[in-house]
Amino acid sequence: MDRLANDKAENRYRAPALDKGLDIVELLAGFVDGMTLGEIARALDKSQSEIYRMITTLVRRGYVVRSAEDDRFSLSLKMFAVSQRHAPVNRLLDVARPKMRTLALHAWQSCHLAMENNGDIVIVSSAESPGNWALGLRVGSVVGLWNTGSGRVLAAFRSEDELEELLNRHRPALGEPELDRDELMRHLERVRRNGYERMPSSATVGVTNMAYPVMDENGRAVAAVTCPYLERIDEFEVPSVDKVHAMLTELAAELSAFYCGEMG
Repeated sequence: MDRLANDKAENRYRAPALDKGLDIVELLAGFVDGMTLGEIARALDKSQSEIYRMITTLVRRGYVVRSAEDDRFSLSLKMFAVSQRHAPVNRLLDVARPKMRTLALHAWQSCHLAMENNGDIVIVSSAESPGNWALGLRVGSVVGLWNTGSGRVLAAFRSEDELEELLNRHRPALGEPELDRDELMRHLERVRRNGYERMPSSATVGVTNMAYPVMDENGRAVAAVTCPYLERIDEFEVPSVDKVHAMLTELAAELSAFYCGEMG
């Protein structure tokens, strides 16, 4: 019943003309040389008159250009220019920060966001635990690639060529041991299989490193949500490592959906 109600509500608020316009934009994005009106209509299973009205508007607004030589339509650079007003990474950080603070408040653990930059694994955002003591990493800190959860997650979810380039460009972080390539590949295979990394810290005793990928639409990790989980042994009760795992999984999924434009 709930699903039926949701479907009805979704249909009620549909904007068919907008859907058609976006279908054209997404279609043209895959054809560098452009398409004729007839080709667009056939690809979208629409009449040429329907497509013509949409195309005319897109051309008038500057998102599509028409070639005078062969009457083909292609995307202009306006979409790119508009997107650059809010760089994807900055928008991701804007969305992630309040969510990370909320997670840290409920989990009583610190939370970080790590990204790869020129072969380095860099902490780009941090939210401290609300308790009297916490383990946190300063924004701008460079951590290890193959001996940290964030490094392994960022390495695991990329193509073979991208991984090779990352390994070639990486400079060992402070305290990072010499790379054992075979061991790294075994870790990366396990991370891909599980979808995340949970490991004893290789830098401190008594800490469990937890890391989860923020994915783009191609299944590549653009960032890693991480938590250095500290288990308390006093009388103060905090969420278990499994409960924090669930929180981090949900946060990483929300940020992945935002990055791919799929959040409601």
